Amino acid sequence: MTTLVPILGDQLSRNIASLAGCEKASTTILMMELWDEATYVRHHKQKLVLVFSAMRHFAAALEDDGWSVDYIRLDDDGNTGSFTGEVKRAISRHQAERIRVVEAGEWRVAEMMSAWKETFQIRVDILPDDRFLCTKEEFYTWAQSRDRLLMENFYREMRRRTGLLMDGGEPEGGQWNYDKENRAGPDMFMAPPPVPGFPPDKVTREVVALVERRFGDHFGSLDRFRWPVTAKQAAKALDKFIAERLPEFGTYQDAMAHGQDDLFHALLSTSINLGLLDPLEVCRRAERAYRERKVPLNAAEGFIRQIIGWREYIRGMYWFEMPELREANALNAQRPLPEFYWTGETDMRCLADCIRSTRENAHAHHIQRLMVLGNFALITGVHPQELQDWFLVVYADAYEWVELPNVSGMALWADQGRLASKPYAASGNYINRMSDYCSGCRYDVGKKTGDDACPFNSLYWHFLVRHRKLFEGNMRINRVYGTWDKMDQSKREAYLESAETFLANLPPATSGRARN
Repeated sequence: MTTLVPILGDQLSRNIASLAGCEKASTTILMMELWDEATYVRHHKQKLVLVFSAMRHFAAALEDDGWSVDYIRLDDDGNTGSFTGEVKRAISRHQAERIRVVEAGEWRVAEMMSAWKETFQIRVDILPDDRFLCTKEEFYTWAQSRDRLLMENFYREMRRRTGLLMDGGEPEGGQWNYDKENRAGPDMFMAPPPVPGFPPDKVTREVVALVERRFGDHFGSLDRFRWPVTAKQAAKALDKFIAERLPEFGTYQDAMAHGQDDLFHALLSTSINLGLLDPLEVCRRAERAYRERKVPLNAAEGFIRQIIGWREYIRGMYWFEMPELREANALNAQRPLPEFYWTGETDMRCLADCIRSTRENAHAHHIQRLMVLGNFALITGVHPQELQDWFLVVYADAYEWVELPNVSGMALWADQGRLASKPYAASGNYINRMSDYCSGCRYDVGKKTGDDACPFNSLYWHFLVRHRKLFEGNMRINRVYGTWDKMDQSKREAYLESAETFLANLPPATSGRARN
């Protein structure tokens, strides 16, 4: 009996569950480069090169291990461009009597897979993705047993389950969370070491040529492509991060500096999300560095929290809230995405720099995404689906399971606080405190209103005022309304007038930027 094992582009792990127990002689692995997947949103060119190159390298490694791999390239004759179409053709080619596949990471692909048994009339085994530490069922049980789905509570359970940074039954150092020690702004004495880059080999160069030829009008540049595309390269990137940047990661993880795109960040999310790195092993490496006194506790804890806390929590929330999450719009935000999210042409220095890095690197770190790009969209009232699609397009580590909850719930509060208990709205003061953007900006962060004032200042109050009925009872944000009420009437009017003038002159993006 021939078993067909489709392996998707984000399942590039040697220990993938679908291969466990399979006999090489009776198994055919199917890997597919698909037009539908490359274009359901107009992915950043670096994202396409990353996934296709990593797939080709992984297929070659499987063949070296003795597996039979049926690899469908994008330009192969007869390529239908869809998962279902290529699985159907492969069943016919190999006379397959069974499909064995790991569950998809995204809702739309999972829906396709769920129809395969009826469509193909053969046995279809859809296996849990055990590369995640918390199964969907375990997350559902956790979520259904409580009223508030706080990430911190989930994170503590994951610490206990994994034993990471635990001292018996208590957290190492006596605290679960060292976030208060991880909020330093940029320091003039910071000297971040360079992130290791991986020059394109022959395989990657072929993919670069393919992407430029077939997707040349997509967002982004390939001039600085440097992502790991093999497990060996990803392991080297992890080694360099643990040794060189993790010691300062905790302290400066929220800092932003103009022209410094990486600082002390890991840039490992692309490799983890593709399957080139095992998330638990990554965390164990960080813990070991702490135990060996090579990194401080706040750095190891902050990094581990991002993976076993936030990453696992976000994935659980995605499946728990879908499919309604995709349409959520609790604030009834209707504004089109501003054009400068694509061009970077804005006098707001913070936004321009974050968008430049996004275009050049397919990357911006989490505070740039949340507190600059997300914050601006929140306080100007950008429609959630417009920003969701943009994030899915522009970042190399973006898949809907991780992007959608972060944008809809965390950045835009579109889920009415299911994920974030308060909206992450901020004025220019936050950006000034956490970055050096404001010092060279055309706008003055010290001015609150008027043409030369930082737009974040008036937009912040405009957002709070127009949603007062909703947020006035929120214990985490209600005190700001007392500040507003104590202002002179003329000052309040100046804030609102400045914001409305700015919004009236905010150009929307041209149509068709994110989706074909």
